[in-house]
Amino acid sequence: MADSPTLAAQVAATPRATARTPAERERHTANARRLLTIVAIFLCAGAAFLAWQWFKPNALPPGIASSNGRIEATEIDIAAKIAGRIKEILVDEGDFVRAGQVLARMDTAVLVAQRKEAEAQQERALIGIDVAESQVKQREAERAAKLALVAQREAELDGDQKRLARSRELTARQIASEQRLDDDRAKFEATRAAVSAANSDVAAAEAALGTAKAEVVRARSDIEATRATVERIQADIDDSTLRSPRDGRVQYRVAQPGEVLSAGGRVLNLVDLGDVYMTFFLPTEQAGRVALGADVHVVLDAVPQYVAPARATFVADVAQFTPKTVETAEEREKLMFRIKARIDPDLLQKHISRVKTGVPGVAYVRLDPTVDWPPELQVRVPQ
Repeated sequence: MADSPTLAAQVAATPRATARTPAERERHTANARRLLTIVAIFLCAGAAFLAWQWFKPNALPPGIASSNGRIEATEIDIAAKIAGRIKEILVDEGDFVRAGQVLARMDTAVLVAQRKEAEAQQERALIGIDVAESQVKQREAERAAKLALVAQREAELDGDQKRLARSRELTARQIASEQRLDDDRAKFEATRAAVSAANSDVAAAEAALGTAKAEVVRARSDIEATRATVERIQADIDDSTLRSPRDGRVQYRVAQPGEVLSAGGRVLNLVDLGDVYMTFFLPTEQAGRVALGADVHVVLDAVPQYVAPARATFVADVAQFTPKTVETAEEREKLMFRIKARIDPDLLQKHISRVKTGVPGVAYVRLDPTVDWPPELQVRVPQ
């Protein structure tokens, strides 16, 4: 019993093994959290790896190649034909438009004034042709009168000539006097001069008639010229209403209402949704086996459940480096050939209002036409 107090004292003096200071407890908690974080990261990485293994596409069979690309379309600039001010723009960026739809209008006040001026000139030309035709009729009447006068003078000349002949005969037989012969000779010469003058008047009348007819031709030419001017100005007025040449989507509004544009100044930029294609690149070995018209199936990142049919419509004849969007230097150093695959036009027309450009995806091209498409690349399009 004597040892009991000593043992109790030793126990009391020894620190308990489970007792921890606040600093030690905080370090223990931080270590535990760090360990849980590491475990969670490993679990997520493992899950992602398993998901990738599960959802990754099967290896492509020989005879089919693939490459990344983006949906593109032919761009169309809607521009002003002549210089002028934009009156209004009726569409915004992103709007879907149909062929023939009015997109914008230019201010046509000056053109309308010019058309009115040309129409007034046309009316004046119409009056001018009436005047010219009346002048022709007048000159024709004058010519007829001159011709009648010539006939009269010639008849008088014929009578005077016969009278002079008789006077000469009678004078030679001393039946008539020399005075009568002189008078008949003078009368004959005067009548012959009158005939010449009448013929000159006929020539002048014919010249005036020719001038009048030329005036008719000129007046008719003026009518055609003024009519052409009216039609030209009207064409400019019609062209001042900017319409969409194709079914498409407004990509950019290049200008705004109130701006003054020069001839050919752009107002809008459209993408032609009837000519949509994907551009992608293949290495030399694969690109050399792509035939024009080869089957291409396109899978877009936005709708991976669909596979759209397309045709290879262009294969570059000159090798080039891959696009800058390829992030690895090794891939950039490989020479590639650009290929363009046009999406099926019938499919585009069916879903034209939902077609968008710039969407990334993958193009699968069949290098060997005898190879069947794998099940996951069979054509699947929305109904």
